Amino acid sequence: MKTQWNFSEQGTIESHGGKIWFGISGNQDSPETPLIVIHGGPGMSHHYLYPLSDLADKRPVIFYDQLDAGLSEWPNNPENWHVSRFLLEVDDLRESLDLQRVAIFGNSWGGTIAAAYAARVPVGVEKLVLSSPLLNTDMWLRDNKVHREHLPEEALRVMRKCEEAGQESSPEYQDSVDIFYARHFCRVTPWPDYVIDTMNSLNETCYAGMWGPNEFTCNGLLRNYDGLAELETIQAPTLVTCGEFDEAAPASCKAFAKLIPDARYVEFEDASHLTFVESRGKYIKTLRQFLAD
Repeated sequence: MKTQWNFSEQGTIESHGGKIWFGISGNQDSPETPLIVIHGGPGMSHHYLYPLSDLADKRPVIFYDQLDAGLSEWPNNPENWHVSRFLLEVDDLRESLDLQRVAIFGNSWGGTIAAAYAARVPVGVEKLVLSSPLLNTDMWLRDNKVHREHLPEEALRVMRKCEEAGQESSPEYQDSVDIFYARHFCRVTPWPDYVIDTMNSLNETCYAGMWGPNEFTCNGLLRNYDGLAELETIQAPTLVTCGEFDEAAPASCKAFAKLIPDARYVEFEDASHLTFVESRGKYIKTLRQFLAD
């Protein structure tokens, strides 16, 4: 069944570099602090974050697509692909929707944006949720190298052969990557349609330019990213979440939480990168409690 989104308002706003799309679930007159939800990628869309709309019964939940992603404009201009510019999108969204107080949720690359925003623009940021965040490229690549070495021998052989030949776009390589994704990205079988919607809408130009050809190789603009030094400046109470089999490995996420002054860490059993999909009920309950504290 096709996922039915229920937005009380949606539209586009002018941002730095182009127009970005937003959609609001829930009652905008609620006294509860609005939650801004930031998707991963780079170049993915908001669709896979659909389970977060469960929170809209208590507060406005604001989804948006970054420039060069989803329903927003795709200028595909590399000059836009810098963390500092993505922070301006959050500013533009808050200004356009008059969001004085916010809680911010960021998953994966969205966690990069969320953490940097909370560190650099702390005014009005009341709570922060970092879901399996990318906060240091070297650590991410190291963790995924370990995960990859535990793949079935044949899948690993195919991946190495294709990489040596520069054939990462071949079907056999993608089949091996799918094995990795089934273990460390989303362990639900089959994937929900809202996850498939995101994967089908991936802006491969943006992903390759910012990250690289695949999860295991970063030769794009994020290749030297390190946001660890900023974590100690985050003032908002923070929840760091991770899955037991997450490509953003638990050891790394625990280390991130220890660097943030007021942070707690929660790990979800038998889940991976999309914990809010794989452990939806437990995850939403955890977020409700954190946001209500």
